[in-house]
Amino acid sequence: MARKKFDQSNNESEVDMTPMLDIVFILLIFFIVTTSFIKEEGLEINRPKANQNSKSDAPVILVTISESGLVSLNGKLVDIERLSARIESFLATNITNSAVIIPSYDTTHDNVVRVIDKIKVFEHLTISIGK
Repeated sequence: MARKKFDQSNNESEVDMTPMLDIVFILLIFFIVTTSFIKEEGLEINRPKANQNSKSDAPVILVTISESGLVSLNGKLVDIERLSARIESFLATNITNSAVIIPSYDTTHDNVVRVIDKIKVFEHLTISIGK
């Protein structure tokens, strides 16, 4: 018997990548078009520069908020509705331009915003939030 030699030619098949690239670009365009771009809203905070040294002997209005929502002004408990009046009486006897709010870690944001709103009535005060 005679053996037949099969002529094994390198029949490498090539995959055409063009349709796959088309699908990738179509998916990319789909995800770009369907993505919604939302501008998130928040509080604007002006952080001090690192080289600012404000060393003054002026007293500071210190407002602390406990985790249960109790507000104290310079160590004395005050109702949040009466905070503006207490700050006004403090400003009548002391000259200052800064107020520091120190909320507890578990304080709700609602309480902090309510205190900020009460202090924002006095436009010359610079409000800082501490921890």
